[in-house]
Amino acid sequence: MCAQTRFALYGGTFDPVHTGHLEIARRVSALFEIEKLLFIPAQMAPHKIGRPVTAPIHRYAMLALATENDPKLLISTFELDAPDRRYTVDTIDHFQRLFGAECELFFIMGADSWSEITTWREWERLLTMTNHIVVTRPGYEASTAHVGALSKRVFFTDAVMNDVSATNIRRLASEGRIDELAQLVPRPVLEYIRKYGIYRELNEAKLNS
Repeated sequence: MCAQTRFALYGGTFDPVHTGHLEIARRVSALFEIEKLLFIPAQMAPHKIGRPVTAPIHRYAMLALATENDPKLLISTFELDAPDRRYTVDTIDHFQRLFGAECELFFIMGADSWSEITTWREWERLLTMTNHIVVTRPGYEASTAHVGALSKRVFFTDAVMNDVSATNIRRLASEGRIDELAQLVPRPVLEYIRKYGIYRELNEAKLNS
């Protein structure tokens, strides 16, 4: 399906998608010569089962608005369409079978996720399945000590400077602080949040408890 093509998979809740996510997608695509990058919004917050997540239709719509002018950035509903939770190992297996052996696949994660990778389902198999790109912060010392020899297909980059917090964005939206919000999300996403009152009734203290 994608002979000699490099695809990247970028998972997360994207609640909401923000400028940090988009900078990661574009910079990683440039650095690793990725031809197509798939955002894969999760059904629920990975490793944060207790935190409610905004309805899939809204998170998908915001992703669509944020990426509509960039043909390299695509969206998959593979995890959203599942009746229950899908694990990363299952998602990667699905796309490997879908794209075929000719396609070189990369999975993108943040430094926080990398630090707890050994808690993920079938993490040892996961690390051997495909290439992994860990996006760290400048000055962050990346470690592979916790995974040992399984780190052979893991690449680290600190090229992304935009360290944006989705938690902070949700708080700003709930408080109606539009001017600050406008610096952190694309304009169409901001308008969508305002139009549909996303996060209006949010109680971050409760969600993070």
